[in-house]
Amino acid sequence: MSTEDTFSCPKCHAGMLHLTELTYFARLGDELLVVPKFPAWTCDICGYVEYDEQALAWLYTLLSPSMQHREKPSASRGAAQPSAKE
Repeated sequence: MSTEDTFSCPKCHAGMLHLTELTYFARLGDELLVVPKFPAWTCDICGYVEYDEQALAWLYTLLSPSMQHREKPSASRGAAQPSAKE
């Protein structure tokens, strides 16, 4: 993470948002999701926090139902299989 990137705070308009790492909390149904060291933009004046959009997109991709139910490769399927043409 580069600390050189900063943006103006959309809440107080006086501070600057700096890239930091915070713990991300979210509810998934009855479960609590906790992700430590999650990238976030934090205002140095008012403390406003905005989680990094790219990191959130990656997290949502990992948690999507299609990813949770993917078939896991087995050891026997890892070997090269002859193609139908042979």
